[in-house]
Amino acid sequence: MDIPAELEQKIDETITHYPVSKRSAVLPLLHLLQEHLGYISSETADWVAKKLDLQPINVLEIVTFYPMFRAAPPGRHHIRVCRTLSCAMAGSYKLLNDLCEMAHIERPQHAGHGTPFTVGEDGKFSIEFVECLASCGTAPVCMVNDDFYEGVNKEAAAEILQKYQ
Repeated sequence: MDIPAELEQKIDETITHYPVSKRSAVLPLLHLLQEHLGYISSETADWVAKKLDLQPINVLEIVTFYPMFRAAPPGRHHIRVCRTLSCAMAGSYKLLNDLCEMAHIERPQHAGHGTPFTVGEDGKFSIEFVECLASCGTAPVCMVNDDFYEGVNKEAAAEILQKYQ
């Protein structure tokens, strides 16, 4: 696996923050690698395990437990729609359906571990129904990549998608 030297230096520096147990560095390393690679493959999990002198299962159990880690590549633009109570009451289920229709993505059938998101056939967008995005007062909310959008209705959703064409 090819890790750029600059990223590996950052990883090595991050590990120094956990002198008692390298295992404590698994989460920060996974975040750094997912930010760079887009997802955590089994090869990436093996690399982290080797880097931290752990068994691969010790890393895979974290990747499969936390839903923020993706085990498959997302679309070029990853959409997250909040599904918690405030957003649900304000229309997030309709928003999810509208975004799926406009982006030509199959609606995710479940929100569990493994593959909680779907990717459009062209690979441009992927979409995921997620727990709280921490803006209940401006529901419904969504994110595209790291960009946050509040009070999103169908018209706003269309404008948002247009930005990423």
